[in-house]
Amino acid sequence: MPIINFLKNYERLARFQLGNFEGMKGPGPVWMIPILHSGSRVDLRTEVIDIPRQRNITKDNAPIDIDFLVYMRVITEYSERAVLEVENYRAAVIGLATTTLRAVVGDIDLDEVLSQRERINTVLRERLDAETERWGIKVTNVEIREIEPPVDIQDAMNRQMSAERVRRAVVREAEGTREAAVTVADGEKQAAILKAEGERQAEILQAEGDQQAAILRADGFATALDRVYSVAQNVDGKTMSLQYFDTLKELGTSEATKFIFPLEFTNFLKPFTDLTGGGKSED
Repeated sequence: MPIINFLKNYERLARFQLGNFEGMKGPGPVWMIPILHSGSRVDLRTEVIDIPRQRNITKDNAPIDIDFLVYMRVITEYSERAVLEVENYRAAVIGLATTTLRAVVGDIDLDEVLSQRERINTVLRERLDAETERWGIKVTNVEIREIEPPVDIQDAMNRQMSAERVRRAVVREAEGTREAAVTVADGEKQAAILKAEGERQAEILQAEGDQQAAILRADGFATALDRVYSVAQNVDGKTMSLQYFDTLKELGTSEATKFIFPLEFTNFLKPFTDLTGGGKSED
């Protein structure tokens, strides 16, 4: 009695008739006659294979444990290869991934293994994909989950990281101190410049003020001289003589016994002597 197999969209069935491969069937209903037909289902969805932790030796002879994931799928157009070319393609991919990882890690140093996960993932994916293509398998991605070095190496790395953090802290502190000193020096320099500029401006203003004051004093003195000169033009000799008499009167009240008079003094007294002499001749 025929058996009906209902295949989903992501499934294919490799059907054999009396041991001869007929092709990949599906999706949908596929008839299978017992004894006459045999078959093997293939899942076309992406599968995730967990590669168990493996001990690997780096280029600098450091043992390191790595476990990772492999994402793969059967290519629809070449799905028959996953049945005809390999007995168990999952086990084949796991074995190939393990040996490929050892080869990749063996070509690089421990520091590179720890710091270049993405590069290792890319190299693994490319090498696996090139090998599994003949089985109709496409490796879409490889992701390293954990890298665990030995305890002694881990302790040495921790000490190295601690020393590096201390070094960075010291460098940053020194840079901060230097920047602070530069900032303070710049501030003092700007303050000195501003102070010097202020003193210069003050001296300029003071000099300009002294100049203006001197000009005003000179103008006032000149104006006073002009006024004195204009008044002196209207003063006659008799008025000047009276001023001299007032002066003589003040000198007479002093304690001095000797006085020196300028020659011009007699000229100012001449009008009075003339008046006096003229009065006597009339008598």
